[in-house]
Amino acid sequence: MLIRASDSVLVVIDMQERLVPAMQAPARTIRNTRTLMASAQEIGVPIIMTEQYPAGLGHTVPELSSVPTATVLSKMHFSCMEDETFSDEFRRFGRKQAVLAGMEAHICVVQTAASLIEEGYEVFVVSDATASRTLESEQACIARLNASGVGIVTTEMVVFEWLGKAGTPAFKKLLPLIK
Repeated sequence: MLIRASDSVLVVIDMQERLVPAMQAPARTIRNTRTLMASAQEIGVPIIMTEQYPAGLGHTVPELSSVPTATVLSKMHFSCMEDETFSDEFRRFGRKQAVLAGMEAHICVVQTAASLIEEGYEVFVVSDATASRTLESEQACIARLNASGVGIVTTEMVVFEWLGKAGTPAFKKLLPLIK
């Protein structure tokens, strides 16, 4: 199935100041998440960002915190959907697809994906915009999600599926982010 801009919500999970430095390939993860967020903003895909226990882990890294259309929510649950404020905000958009990026893959991303699947949503995890502290944890997460029916995708897959065709003003504006 294709990821459709009109059906999607981009969820950026816990890309926080004290968490990011401990991750595998943090620069790649932030760069690709920034591309996803810029694309979502240009195309009109809602963005929800979460912060797990911000008093301890800090706030969203500055590279990602400047998107004016993103809703930022703090949480304590590992699964975003277990947090009432998040689940209410997510459902408010009335969309059937969740595109997930974030940290840590094997904790908050996998639990959020599982909760969304349980509720009947189509879920896509952006593998090159998702990270854990260890490669083993990332690989286990991706294998588990893939086995449970979650679409494992890349940043470029998401952007080009949201765009749908070349030659549009959005395509021309976003192409430099991909190259």
